[in-house]
Amino acid sequence: MTRPKLLAIALLPTLICPPPALIAQQKGDEVKPASSPTGQLDGYSRAASEAERSWEKKFRALPEANNIRENMRRLSARPHHVGSPYDKDNAEWMLARFKEWGFDAQIENFYVLFPTPKERLVELVAPTKFTASLKEPVVPEDPTSNQTAEQLPTYNAYSADGDVTGPLVYVNYGTREDYEELDRLGISVKGAVVIARYGGAWRGIKPKVAAEHGAVGCIIYSDPANDGYGVAESYPQGAGRPKDGVQRGGVNDTDFPGDPLTPGVGATKDAKRLDRKDSPIITKIPVLPISYADATPLLSALTGRIAPAGWRGGLPITYHLGQGLDAATPASVARVHLKVFSNWDIKTLYDVIAKIPGSEQPDEWVIRGNHHDAWVNGADDPISGMSAELEEARSLGELVKQGWKPRRTIVYCAWDGEEPGLLGSTEWVETHIDELKQKAVMYLNSDSTGRGYAFLEGSHGLEHFINGVAGDVTDPEKGISVLERSRRAQIARGRGNERTEARNRPDLRIGALGDGSDYTPFLDFAGVPALDLGFGGEDRGSQYHSIYDDFWWYSHFADTEFVYGRALSQLAGSSVMRMADAELLPYNFANTADTVQTYVDEVKKLLKSEQDEIAEKNRQIDEGVFDATNDPKNPVAAPKREEMPPFLNFAPLENGATALTESAREYQKAVKAAETNGGAALDAGGIDQVNRMLMQTERTYFREAGLPGRSWFKHQIYAPGAYTGYGVKTLPAVREPIEQHKWAIADASTVSVGQVLQDESAAIKAAANKLESLAPANAPASGGTR
Repeated sequence: MTRPKLLAIALLPTLICPPPALIAQQKGDEVKPASSPTGQLDGYSRAASEAERSWEKKFRALPEANNIRENMRRLSARPHHVGSPYDKDNAEWMLARFKEWGFDAQIENFYVLFPTPKERLVELVAPTKFTASLKEPVVPEDPTSNQTAEQLPTYNAYSADGDVTGPLVYVNYGTREDYEELDRLGISVKGAVVIARYGGAWRGIKPKVAAEHGAVGCIIYSDPANDGYGVAESYPQGAGRPKDGVQRGGVNDTDFPGDPLTPGVGATKDAKRLDRKDSPIITKIPVLPISYADATPLLSALTGRIAPAGWRGGLPITYHLGQGLDAATPASVARVHLKVFSNWDIKTLYDVIAKIPGSEQPDEWVIRGNHHDAWVNGADDPISGMSAELEEARSLGELVKQGWKPRRTIVYCAWDGEEPGLLGSTEWVETHIDELKQKAVMYLNSDSTGRGYAFLEGSHGLEHFINGVAGDVTDPEKGISVLERSRRAQIARGRGNERTEARNRPDLRIGALGDGSDYTPFLDFAGVPALDLGFGGEDRGSQYHSIYDDFWWYSHFADTEFVYGRALSQLAGSSVMRMADAELLPYNFANTADTVQTYVDEVKKLLKSEQDEIAEKNRQIDEGVFDATNDPKNPVAAPKREEMPPFLNFAPLENGATALTESAREYQKAVKAAETNGGAALDAGGIDQVNRMLMQTERTYFREAGLPGRSWFKHQIYAPGAYTGYGVKTLPAVREPIEQHKWAIADASTVSVGQVLQDESAAIKAAANKLESLAPANAPASGGTR
């Protein structure tokens, strides 16, 4: 389920730009310096800061690139999907390593529904005959591509079983907007098998929307314009997906992650399970992925209208849409037979959980995770991140031997079952939910990682914190901090206000988290502040979820020297240390308040945009604009008239955002006072009570009822979109109903979310008052955000 690395990096304005140092020289720009390596750290007294910086410096010298290389070589040596022998073998090998390094480690098992293919068939039955190979051939240069007996076949997990035949219709990316365009073009997918290209939305959205429009089956292929020779030279000559490469992946619906049969509770042996037919996240229609070699005969057989310009991919064919069931000449209609049947087995997961106990606050946990299962060999996804995590764990173990004792307990996790649907992390969180709500301070995630720029995403209460750590980690290619390199890249790639903000804002903005990796259950179900870290943007091409994502490919085309794997170890490990050792938890609510205010402004603008768009569309219908401009030889139906969106009451959101800003300011004032006199107040006995109050602030963004229609997702500031999958929706209870024109739900949600912001403001204010009570009497009376 991991979000593709190229997609993750594309969300940042850091892609494919000149060397940042050269940019600054050419433009004469004055760029904000990286954070000072000698100043007093947030949440630390002066003396504690000096000790922490000393330990972190020692830590960052320990990770070795060659160890990361050898970790990858071992872990990716054989296919290791859920339920495979090498998946268990890897877990046991990692368990032994954690114990060797001094961790208190164990394996936790869960028992989850994981389907594997039994029957797969895609064949063109009219007007010509063709049967898709549904295979990825061995590449002679690639020594592990021949492990065919252990490889999972090409398929989409959690596809419904089915044997269907119908006319083929090309639906571009298969989003809701694509179906709206098909409607205007007079093409129905009712009773059809649709073919969609990967991209534009998460893969599970494609069969979901297809079923909503009456399709009976769905085929997803990798178009070379998006993922192949349009991006990079084809493998093995280059890094790009070859013509027979296929992207496997889960297609579960977006109601909840984790085991489809145990929503909200851990999938232990004795857990109560749904009947499979009652699970809402298994698709309603059968779906299979194919290569662009297999897709070419199918797309070539389509007739009817030529696809709109933006729908045409990179194949050397004319892209047609097909004609559906309503074709005037049915003999010419391309028809496809699709068959999918799976073995619906319960498989065992192997989560490796390793701890370094805290010396002063053992019941406060800093949690670090990466998953270890893959669709096949998975060198890039996920072993590039897992290898770095293991090396940082080894380095922390070495630091303990040198005398370092973390203040809080550190929990290192190697999750199983992430690929099919965040299985291992979700089941662990659901099992330990009560404990996590009391003990969890932060969850830090990584997944696949590559070469280039640091991408930093997460809870905005951690934005200032991660900026500080990233300012202390050196980019291995440029010799400046990874933070500074990202900042300068954003200057190079940004436009207007983005560029100005990248230059002048003290902290670089981080992205909000949606879905696609193991942070989701921590943030959205347990209310644990989360970060997701990695590197990328200089890689070209991907073998995402294919048999060619292996050690040979990664060591030839990705982070070939493993120096960015080392940088990830340094960045993530330093973050773990700094959070674990802080006297006062280094949360910063000023950045959150600033970001929430932008979200409130966005939903207000979204409503205005919807109103303006519908008003203009209705006016053009009345004026006959669509009729007058319609080409009778290529007719397009006029859009349907819509009722004007009502005005919504945004006052509760505005009041909540204002209250949040005020309380954040009060809290920063209290922090400033506590840091005076070398931070004497941070040594006070009451600081632990402040920390316990702070630990509940992310949980305060929750509504136990969850989001409208998706009760599992509790967070009211961030959530993955119901129709984006991976992509985040901010203020989702308001934003998504506006997008879906569910006005009554949107209007009610402005009140409920506004109250959540008021509650959060009160929680922050209470922590500020407690912290102020610990500060020296002669502390400054004012102070701004730092």
